[in-house]
Amino acid sequence: MIPICLYFQVHQPYRLRRYNYFDVGREHRYFDDAANADLLRRAARKCYRPATEMIGRLLERHPGFAVAFSLSGCLIEQLAEWDPETLEAFRALASAGGERVELLAETSHHSLAWLSSRDEFAAQVDAHLGLLREAFGRTPRVFRNTELIYSDALAAWLEERGFAGVLADGVHALLGPGSLSPHHLYRAATPGGLPLLLRDARLSDDVAFRFSQRSWSEWPLTAQKYDLWVSGLSGEVLSLFMDFETFGEHQWAETGIFAFFEEWVDRASAHGGTFWTPSQAIAHFPAREVLSAPRPISWADEARDLSAWQGNDLQTDALRRLFALEARIRDAASDELRRDFRRLSTSDHFYYMATASMGSQRPGMSSADGEVHAYFSPYESPYEAYIAYVHVLSDLERRLPRRGRTAAAGARPLAPPMSA
Repeated sequence: MIPICLYFQVHQPYRLRRYNYFDVGREHRYFDDAANADLLRRAARKCYRPATEMIGRLLERHPGFAVAFSLSGCLIEQLAEWDPETLEAFRALASAGGERVELLAETSHHSLAWLSSRDEFAAQVDAHLGLLREAFGRTPRVFRNTELIYSDALAAWLEERGFAGVLADGVHALLGPGSLSPHHLYRAATPGGLPLLLRDARLSDDVAFRFSQRSWSEWPLTAQKYDLWVSGLSGEVLSLFMDFETFGEHQWAETGIFAFFEEWVDRASAHGGTFWTPSQAIAHFPAREVLSAPRPISWADEARDLSAWQGNDLQTDALRRLFALEARIRDAASDELRRDFRRLSTSDHFYYMATASMGSQRPGMSSADGEVHAYFSPYESPYEAYIAYVHVLSDLERRLPRRGRTAAAGARPLAPPMSA
């Protein structure tokens, strides 16, 4: 059996409250603290607590077991404020696991900053590193960008910053039309050939998305069946990357997801299976071919590109309006304004605006994509998400000091409907 590299993303956004036209200029509370606290505690109860306990048991039971996490700054801040016991559970897990529990770097706010501003992206990466040093005493050397958004330009930036490696999805656009497999360590198209670790999309999504789908031809997925699939693979390393919320939130405990995963790790370990962190895999294998991604890729939707967050005019306009305020946010030198700006840069806000949830037949967008977008969105429609977001931007702009003629002049509140 080839070594297995497990990585889990752990993230909760700051969701907006129902902010409307009449709030603009009068109310500066943008985020629904009560709902966010409730949703965080629900995720902790259903996922974070039982899942960290499960990972702890596996680390104790199997000396060859290892795992990596990327905890967004949004999550760490919310846990510190609303559920410190769960934050301590993650700390205890990292401490007990030592080098077998790796923490990865990302942007502090799980943001789309890379798409709009290198300055803001760098600031958020530094902020995330600072949060991890403060909360966990760790300084990560391997990077994963928001939603595994990756490109040659990103790899070059990371290499210049001294990162030891980067994660990406093993998509066709990256592996090419030949027979390249995601089960190897590759090199990015950078001067130094930054090590590039690729997710096995099919085997990851079999657990993260298809585990409880009764219409799936392989349902029910048992630990024995999954172990046979993994045991039959060739290559150097199998990278399984998924949301940590897979356990108990996306796949409810009643589906058997916890028992399945624990039994699978037990089975794999029993016949010599080993688990490596990304850093261990990067250190062990020499990187192979250079893989190039001139255009950004991601792990979202069937298209595996940026369309989940920038696939329609609503999304592109919202991101443009936000970053048109960046210079004035910086000039204001206000921690409160910068905090609100960064929370608004989180990818989830743009994900909610995807018209996939309206049954769009845009190439690369499937009905299954729309179901996933609708599942995560707190809004009735992507248009409602956009309108609420732009109203918030309008108020944020009013709070900023003037900087001559602003590039964000278009960020006016949307008028209420005629019936209002």
